[in-house]
Amino acid sequence: MKLLIVFISSVLFFPHLNAFADVKLPRIFGDNMVLQRDMPTPIWGWAAADEEISITLNKQDDKANVVHSETVKADEKGNWQVKLPATAVGGPYTLKVVGSNTVELTNILFGEVWVCSGQSNMAWSVNTSNNRDAEIAAADYPNIRLFHIPKVSSGLPVPDVNAQWHPTTPDSVRHFSAVAYFFGRHIHKELDVPIGLINTSWGGTRIEAWTAPEGFNAVPALSAISEEIRDINKNYRMQLPKKIKEIEDWIAEASEALENDRIIFQMPENFHPLTPQGRPTALYNNMIYPIVPFAIRGALWYQGESNMREGMMYHEKMKALIHGWREVWGQGDFPFYFVQLAPWGGYDRNDPTHLPKIWEAQTATLSVLNTGMIVTTDIGNVRDIHPRNKQDVGLRLAYWALAKTYGKDDLVYSGPLYKSMEVEGSTIRISFDYVGSGLMSRDGEPLTWFQIAGEDKQFVEAVAVVDGDTVVVSSDSVESPIAVRLGWDQTAEPNLMNKEGLPVSPFRTDSW
Repeated sequence: MKLLIVFISSVLFFPHLNAFADVKLPRIFGDNMVLQRDMPTPIWGWAAADEEISITLNKQDDKANVVHSETVKADEKGNWQVKLPATAVGGPYTLKVVGSNTVELTNILFGEVWVCSGQSNMAWSVNTSNNRDAEIAAADYPNIRLFHIPKVSSGLPVPDVNAQWHPTTPDSVRHFSAVAYFFGRHIHKELDVPIGLINTSWGGTRIEAWTAPEGFNAVPALSAISEEIRDINKNYRMQLPKKIKEIEDWIAEASEALENDRIIFQMPENFHPLTPQGRPTALYNNMIYPIVPFAIRGALWYQGESNMREGMMYHEKMKALIHGWREVWGQGDFPFYFVQLAPWGGYDRNDPTHLPKIWEAQTATLSVLNTGMIVTTDIGNVRDIHPRNKQDVGLRLAYWALAKTYGKDDLVYSGPLYKSMEVEGSTIRISFDYVGSGLMSRDGEPLTWFQIAGEDKQFVEAVAVVDGDTVVVSSDSVESPIAVRLGWDQTAEPNLMNKEGLPVSPFRTDSW
């Protein structure tokens, strides 16, 4: 009976695992992988219950030189995990895992590992981006390693993914995330260290699907989602005994048919909670959970188009996403850098303010510890929701990482962000953070997309002039102004930037 239960468990929850198989590692560990340098490195896998496993890290060119060795015993369910001590940048190494069998992984490097996630603009490939032929032809970076997780949703956590690590070549980069690659390439060139990029993204998906349950539980504004998840899991558990009985009956019938050389009918379908990719946790379960707690430096995020009408509620969901990932990874408040959506005229022609409200929610998320946001209003395409200039997106994300994660103190890494306003007679003076070496117009023309309003709360087009590190805003038709908006339209491409070429983020000083 114990064998039967173990088999049923493996079928329902671990469909790719043999309960009594040889020692096995999840596929996030493989030849050509990059492990995170200077940080304890979790290694985990499966084996027979109570089996003793030895893990050895060696220099590949001198296998007699044992860098680290560890022994661990699998638990009663066959799970095991160890942590290798922090290892400096370098390689190549081999990793040998020995139990009843031997698994040996080669060409391993220690460097910087980043998880890159989101919807279609993160998934967007090098092959469909600007200068694709030249970019693909030049993609010869053997120390930038790529790991692409397939698009699969699940109603239950899944322990592994069907993917493998590849050095960067024209073939491997062609269909890889352009944003992730261009980010990694710049970090690689600046730091001269190996880079591991894990692309786990899916076009048209909502933020809720990527969020861990721990994230929803931590944000009071999302209690309804937490309750929904609990209800789904409760209903699943209530129905599970019936499904187990069906599988038990099938095993008995199949065993008898096998012995008597009769027809064996198909096994009952695996039973899972609802799994559409839009359901809360559905993508986390199958596209994030399997790689936790693989040691990483941080995460990149490019998503929001599918949550367009939610305004500041998107900020709450961003908090849940970030907190949930940090909680399950157990690495503290690791860096989380994200992309503010680019302007596009197709969101809602009747109400073009939905996108600015998402911009506002994304900007508010900078209040979360160790986060960063890049602005893309100057490198988008108002006629295309998928701007082809992914090079600058990756570069700007790299600026944040280089400055805030890697300590490049002399780097201006953000465009101007609204700081405060002061009414001065018939004008309003706007102050900014991240002015760099000064403010200017990108194209040499008067500043665009500024509006101003008086007591009637009616916004009109305004004149805006750079004055030192501030901008003075006015209109002849507003004698006593009380509020300013910049770029409050889904097609807005304001030309205000700092002298380092990074654009201002749209904002409003009111909350009407």
